[in-house]
Parts: sequence; C-alpha cells; structure tokens
Amino acid sequence: MPDTPREDLPTPDIIVVMGVSGSGKTTVATGIATALGWQFAEGDDFHPEANVAKMRSGQPLTDDDRWPWLETIGRWISAREAAGESAVVTCSALRRAYRDVLRRDRPHVRFLHVEAPGAVIADRVEHRAGHYMPPSLLPSQLATLEPLAPDEPGVSVTTEGEPTEVRDRCLIALGRRAG
Repeated sequence: MPDTPREDLPTPDIIVVMGVSGSGKTTVATGIATALGWQFAEGDDFHPEANVAKMRSGQPLTDDDRWPWLETIGRWISAREAAGESAVVTCSALRRAYRDVLRRDRPHVRFLHVEAPGAVIADRVEHRAGHYMPPSLLPSQLATLEPLAPDEPGVSVTTEGEPTEVRDRCLIALGRRAG
C-alpha cells in the first residue's frame, strides 16, 4: 500500500519532467527545483546497473527493463507525497502506460513534457559529455514517444532558448512562480 499524505501536511506538487534524451529534462528540472526550493531527483539515477549497461552498449530498453525502474521512481514520489513535500523528478516517461505507472495512487503528480525540434535534440545528444546513452538510441526514443493526451495532467513546453528563459516559461505553464 502506498504511503498516504497526512492531513496536517501541506498538499504536495509533484512534477515529472518528461521527454526524450537531450530534450533538456535535467536542466529544466534542476532550474524549477532551485527556483521553488523543492526536492529534485534525476530519474536516470534510479536505473539498475543492467539498464545502464544495456543503454551504454547501444541497446534500447524494453518494457520489461523499464517497469521496475518506473516502480522505483514511483516509490520515491509516494514518499514525497506522504511527507507533504513538493518535488521535481526527471523521467523520460515516453509512453502513456509509463506515465500511468508514475501516477497510480499518486494524486499530486503532473507532467511537464519538454520538447525541442529533432535537430536541436540530436545536436545536444551528440555533444554532451558524461552521459551513458549514445546518440544511436535517440531514434528509438522518438519512435516510442507518445505525447501527453488531453486527459493527462500536464503541459508541454519547448526548451529552445536560454536556460533561465526556458525555466521561466515552464514555471508559467505550470502556474508557478519562482521564490
């Protein structure tokens, strides 16, 4: 049974920053968390080593690889909700089924789908250092991506522009203000 928030705690706001690799999830999420003073978690840190090794070798993850990872992120979200803490977590959350796992029994979750043109994302992935996902996996992510449906809680925002401009655009789309 998931943790349930106590009635005497503030109502949390949980933002899952979603999108394909290179879309700007981490930059946006850390900017939002810093601006709002919320907790932040990098979804990639929840991957088991087998998933990381698979991606590093250029193999896309299967649903069987993803389910335990999504459940782990979900448990982190549940703990934040139970403590009445607002938080931001990154997670590709490419398919609705994955987002449904993250929302299951977690009423305060909403999504921020960060997007950019394919050429911009490809350039970012090609030139970033220190990330295990090779550019060769970007086409499989783009093919898997299911944009937010109208009945899913969340918004989509482009990540073109300077990081602070993008952060502010995201905060406005989420109905939030820095500080």
